[in-house]
Amino acid sequence: MSNGKLDETDQKILEHLCIDARVSNREIAESMNLTEGTVRGRIKRMQSENMIRIMAIADVRVQTGYENPMMVYLGIHADLKGVKETAKEISRLPFIRFAATMLGRYDILAISFIGSNEELIEHINTDIMTIKGVRHVETKLAIKSLKYNYRWGRVIK
Repeated sequence: MSNGKLDETDQKILEHLCIDARVSNREIAESMNLTEGTVRGRIKRMQSENMIRIMAIADVRVQTGYENPMMVYLGIHADLKGVKETAKEISRLPFIRFAATMLGRYDILAISFIGSNEELIEHINTDIMTIKGVRHVETKLAIKSLKYNYRWGRVIK
């Protein structure tokens, strides 16, 4: 199958890879009553068609260097004339993990991880509010993460 869509067999192969991407093609094939070559070929096709990417995902504590990182959502109000440029500047900040222009309450939404409230205040006052076009920043701290399924993969532009 090669129409840019995942069929039922592809989905089942992905279920195995989502649990453990290091699982062997042979193990997947045995559990699905397929040949190893079939599994290998399907994985190779999905990779070559950019349908999947097998990669390591580091623990957020390792990525940020914080023992207990706090996730913060930054709702940014910006001058509408230059919102694209403002959003690009915000996305270039090294502590920003996600940035998008929005419709609705905020013009830009950014997500970051911080180690302390003081660090958040510093980032907002020194880094974000000094960017041309930023008018106001609303912050929301995630106090308890209920669900985050990193297996959904990257958010595509």
